[in-house]
Amino acid sequence: MVLPIMALARADQLDGHFLYAAALFAVAAFSDFLDGWLARRTTGGTVLGGFLDTTADKILVTGTLLALVSVGRVSIWPAAIIIFREFTVMALRGVVAQRGGLIRPSTWGKIKAFTQFMAIFLAFVRLADRWGPWYLDQWAMLVAVLATIGSAWGYMTAFWDTVRSEPHEVSA
Repeated sequence: MVLPIMALARADQLDGHFLYAAALFAVAAFSDFLDGWLARRTTGGTVLGGFLDTTADKILVTGTLLALVSVGRVSIWPAAIIIFREFTVMALRGVVAQRGGLIRPSTWGKIKAFTQFMAIFLAFVRLADRWGPWYLDQWAMLVAVLATIGSAWGYMTAFWDTVRSEPHEVSA
């Protein structure tokens, strides 16, 4: 789903391309929420399902942020912080999984995902008026960055707790 969103973000020859990209992004974000909700309600989710779900989130967010940076709707700094966090958390979860452990998604992770999805959506449908020095979507992106940092801290703490509590030797 991320490739059509990226293409629409760049399709400036198409009237309303940002609105089309926003609509497609909203569908992708809602389907991600619905998929996770249904998995928790029906089977409780699986380890593989949780991994694939979080990986899909990271691909959606990363690809869309890169597209928005390329068209000047998102600054490189919040995008870099968010993308760095996504890859860092993926690596930490991989290390813990290799040791036989699991870091479960947290409330911070859900807040992070919601604020990122909202900020990205607002960047596509940017309101004409500024709210002080920034547009509404830029303020929302700041909130998303703060939630992203909070979520990263939670994962780092869970990572260190897991690594310290399980002194297994990892073979490469």
